[in-house]
Amino acid sequence: MIRVSIVDDDQQFRELLEGYLNLSADFRCCSSYADPKEALRALPGDRPDVVLMDLRMPGMSGIECVAALRQAAPQIRAIMLTVFEQDENVFQALAAGAYGYLVKRTPPPRILEAIREVTEGGSPMSAHIARKVVASFHQQAATLLSPQEREVLGRLTQGHTYSHIAADMGITIHTVRNYIRRIYEKLQVHSRTEAVAKFKGI
Repeated sequence: MIRVSIVDDDQQFRELLEGYLNLSADFRCCSSYADPKEALRALPGDRPDVVLMDLRMPGMSGIECVAALRQAAPQIRAIMLTVFEQDENVFQALAAGAYGYLVKRTPPPRILEAIREVTEGGSPMSAHIARKVVASFHQQAATLLSPQEREVLGRLTQGHTYSHIAADMGITIHTVRNYIRRIYEKLQVHSRTEAVAKFKGI
């Protein structure tokens, strides 16, 4: 039985979600709060496995509540469940310690699946939210590489050998290897195949 708490100031949505959880064989709503400050005081004692957290609530934002909850009860895993899907909200929530980010229009069966994923070590996100995260990573990865490193990686993508890259760029093979090593470190990959795959996504 997966124990779930809800923190959301929308009473109608909260009650619908409570009912759906309690009708599901493997889940139970163990507590529900409209006030994030009250939730923060009570959740460590409620001992939920997962908290479904709204983003904007009076008195304290869901992001602030997640950050404080990480300090008070780090074993509790939070999923943001909100109508807000702007980039800054997503990244702030994940940085604060949220394990997932779903929008409220997510079908209830998918919400249950996401709760289960979190308990199994996953980080569930709505599809378009995941695309935002991937796009941001690609943008950051692109800015990590110097122009020379990008040129080397581009030539690798085209299937060039180290010796061909060295000859075309007027550098030594040793320099090419140094570029490759730095590329692997910056992109956090361990092989040419992984580096090329990431480059194609940038």
